[in-house]
Amino acid sequence: MGGDRRQGANTVRGAGSPAGLGPAIAVLRAALFPFSLFLGGLGVVLAVISGNPPVQAAPALLARGYLPVLDKGQAQTVACQPAGRESYDAIWVNPPPTDRPAEAHADLNLSLRGYQPTNDYRGLVAYNGNSDGGAPQLPGLFADNRTATFRAVYRVYNWDWTCNCRGSLVGEWPVTLTGLAVTPGETIYVPESGYTIGSGYEVLVLYASTDRITLKYTREDNVVYGYTLQVENVCIDPTLLSLYQSWNSDGRGSLPALRGGQAIGRARGSELGVAIRDSGSFMDPRSRNDWWRGR
Repeated sequence: MGGDRRQGANTVRGAGSPAGLGPAIAVLRAALFPFSLFLGGLGVVLAVISGNPPVQAAPALLARGYLPVLDKGQAQTVACQPAGRESYDAIWVNPPPTDRPAEAHADLNLSLRGYQPTNDYRGLVAYNGNSDGGAPQLPGLFADNRTATFRAVYRVYNWDWTCNCRGSLVGEWPVTLTGLAVTPGETIYVPESGYTIGSGYEVLVLYASTDRITLKYTREDNVVYGYTLQVENVCIDPTLLSLYQSWNSDGRGSLPALRGGQAIGRARGSELGVAIRDSGSFMDPRSRNDWWRGR
């Protein structure tokens, strides 16, 4: 993680003038001041004539924080435009609200955890065992309901709640986040599931920023039970983002609710990051019999 590279505020000060010489030194400085100005100005003039202007001091380096990215080579130029003619509403949330600000919660804001590329298979995989017929289906992220092309695969980091810091990489599955191929500006939708949170809605928006969103397929303000979908590198619809920010600042008694197939925003670049969780655990989003049934 990036640290603050700026120098500390404590500096070594020069030694003071010997006692009794202060007035004399002051008079001498006053006498020499015009001459020093002449020499300084002459130096600038000579530097300009020679074609070598005075060198300015380099600015201090700014502190940088850790921010994971998907594909560093992709363009990040798509403006946050509305995702069609969508209207958004909020519904009340089962208490209690999250125990800390959402942007500082590593279960809600995936950028706190981060992720690292891995060299595992870039495509659908089949796992043995039972599957849930009501699980969210990831082809629904796209208007054409396509089987995505996997550009890259990643592993998400664990979170150490004792120190409130990033831990080791999640090891239960070889892949815990995928980079799906998209067209910059392509509209992204809520994948449908077999579940409802009431009034025809399927998900709550537990977290949203200008480039990521966390969707919960139950009515609780946490990821403890049920499915959670986290989407990266998506430009959230400005109306949806504003609605989330308003209710978030108002105590999260209600949060935006979305229907299956409702637009959430537009792809920022050529790769869309997708992670899915079941009762808090990061799963393998490539699983054919869970999230891509019939593909």
